[in-house]
Amino acid sequence: MFGKIFLVLYILAQIGIALITEYVVSKHEWVKDIGRKTRFIRIIIYVILAVIPVLGAYLPHSSFKYLCMEIGNVWFAFFMFYAAFVLIFTGIAELIAKIAKRPDHRFVGHALNFAFLFALIIASYGLYHGQEIKLTEVDVNVECKGEVSSKPDQVRVVLLGDLHLSCNSRLKMTEQMVDMVNAAKPDIILIAGDIFTSNYQGLKNPEEYSRVLSRMKAPYGVYAVAGNHDVDENLFGGFAISPVSEAFRVSEMDKFFEDAGFTMLYDESVDIGGIFTLAGRIDGEKAGDGTSDRMDAKTLLADVDKTRPVVVLQHEPKGFAELSDAGADVVMCGHTHDGQIFPGNLIVPLFNENAYGVKKLHGIQTIVTSGVGYYGPPIRVGTDGEVMVVNLTFS
Repeated sequence: MFGKIFLVLYILAQIGIALITEYVVSKHEWVKDIGRKTRFIRIIIYVILAVIPVLGAYLPHSSFKYLCMEIGNVWFAFFMFYAAFVLIFTGIAELIAKIAKRPDHRFVGHALNFAFLFALIIASYGLYHGQEIKLTEVDVNVECKGEVSSKPDQVRVVLLGDLHLSCNSRLKMTEQMVDMVNAAKPDIILIAGDIFTSNYQGLKNPEEYSRVLSRMKAPYGVYAVAGNHDVDENLFGGFAISPVSEAFRVSEMDKFFEDAGFTMLYDESVDIGGIFTLAGRIDGEKAGDGTSDRMDAKTLLADVDKTRPVVVLQHEPKGFAELSDAGADVVMCGHTHDGQIFPGNLIVPLFNENAYGVKKLHGIQTIVTSGVGYYGPPIRVGTDGEVMVVNLTFS
């Protein structure tokens, strides 16, 4: 539903920014003459750029669809900044013209120069930084409700999330992530969902990605849960335009998880070396079968051995109070991307009890990673992709 709203807003924004751009060109003393002669060409360019992401969203599965999606996502990266800067700089220039009493509004033309330059610089930086991954290490002491195992004093967990493999993915980035994970020497690797970005077909050479991911090794294994994007559905700008009833996990995704060496947990729990119990949840937004159905927290943990610490792995950072009441000691999540693009990192905390990092809530430790990848525009600005190492101690 939100995807369709976003589509309407996008079309309105494209029209509005195109009109403002034409107004600014008419005031630009360097290009206004040639601008009149090339207006038709610019209109064609506006239309092509506006339509490419729409084709990527609505065309049936094909290589052309995913090419449009790939180009459209990069266009989003530039357009969002260009639109913001055109509005800001044009507003400032108009204000200066009014104060200076310049009826010709000559300065307004230069707003276009600054808007284009700033947008190009920031989008280029975002594309580059989006391919970078940092290692984040945190120490978390867990006050357990049950007895504490006398096994290791510390469990070293690598928490990954939001790989978002898609048409905009690069194998080199996945290789970098795997090397960082193995260099961290984890006891166990946990993946908090959104391994894909709502389709399998858009990923180029998926066998290469599963081969690389299968190199991740840890004594207690690699466990994962599915996220709201680990289904096949149509996206526009990263947001779904098809209903949950049409969002299904395709068999190719399941085969990919198996080839990558992931043990998937769908509302089930497993003993981790007698040290703690790991419970993995189905995503509460898209279960992968056309519904949002999953076990409630109480049912999920009803038969779990509470004499050991209980760690819950889920995609979205929600329901912490219910999980605490049900007997969880730690909850690990992804989903938020820490906002991904500034000022998203300032907005996301308004809608989440824990939008990023480690936070004790309702008597339990909640841990949220910013994730490795990106969705929609393949950029990060003001946030980092990360491999999170969590050193868990139980008391």
